Amino acid sequence: MSQLKTKLQDDLKEAMKTKDNFKRDVIRFLMSALKQIEVDERKELSDADIMKIIQKSLKQRDDASTAFKEADRMDLYDKEMAEAAILKSYLPQQLDDEALKIIVQKHIQSSGATSLKEIGKIMAGVLAECEGVADGKRINAIAKELLI
Repeated sequence: MSQLKTKLQDDLKEAMKTKDNFKRDVIRFLMSALKQIEVDERKELSDADIMKIIQKSLKQRDDASTAFKEADRMDLYDKEMAEAAILKSYLPQQLDDEALKIIVQKHIQSSGATSLKEIGKIMAGVLAECEGVADGKRINAIAKELLI
């Protein structure tokens, strides 16, 4: 069993013992999503797979919180943001923009890219290097900024 899944199970037990119902519910939702994917794909999920699922769930929370904020539903917005904070605690620390710029610049120089048409070359290398620690949208924005 992966370390991340073990940590999730331990945190679920702890949340149940401390009667932290909100955290318990968020972890249960995530665990059920993991279990569903394991059953569908008939395989044990690795830590990398689990992190991708958590990132997908975070994006869903971000989309929902944006919609709730636009609809002036601050109660639901706050709930989504609190759930996102719990989910983020299971992901590795994200790279800051400066560190990401250095990595993107290195890939621009190594690939010899000079225009936005060649951004695919850069993105492939950077995404492979920064898997789990940087979002594709951030990488794309920084690559475009450096190529212009």
